[in-house]
Amino acid sequence: MSMKLYITDPSPYARKCRIVLRERGLADRCEELRVDPYASDPTLVAANPVAQVPALVTEDGTVFTDSPLICAWLDAHGVSGDALIPPGDAQWPVRRLETLADAGLEMGVKWVLEKRRPEAERSPTWIARWQVGLIRTLDALEAMDMDSARPDLGIISAGVLVTWLDFRHPEVDWRSGRPRLVALQTALETRTSFVETSPR
Repeated sequence: MSMKLYITDPSPYARKCRIVLRERGLADRCEELRVDPYASDPTLVAANPVAQVPALVTEDGTVFTDSPLICAWLDAHGVSGDALIPPGDAQWPVRRLETLADAGLEMGVKWVLEKRRPEAERSPTWIARWQVGLIRTLDALEAMDMDSARPDLGIISAGVLVTWLDFRHPEVDWRSGRPRLVALQTALETRTSFVETSPR
């Protein structure tokens, strides 16, 4: 059987996994299944009891959930391209960058969910906290060394974050004062793996 990856097109976490599939030559071995997590799609729930995407079912039926774990597994089993997580101590800068970008995504996703609540139930305090956390994360990413010519999982995660902001939070001016992130996005979004997984 082929692998199965449960996704939604807008999910930045699913997009990370889909990019890794393509970068590591595994796309033709994996079926991407679009599901509705909010409807508790039975096929998704069978793979992931909390009904969240992404969820990966491997060829032997093993299930992996949570994008960092899925991406690490896919990278370890890649059949082409360079490893996106280097071995040994070289992995730690990559994992630090990935974790920071994922934290920015978490702030942004929480903000989206809050905006979907009835207006009377929204918390301005929490929205402000998530906005501030997101901006601080973008500033921290801008200060980091990222080479778009040699994308690793951390660089991919940062690229996914800023493009997702364009998609979900177009009111956020993340480009001003952040030329490194602008250059990173410009370079990454020309790669086939990014083009094929665009949230647009």
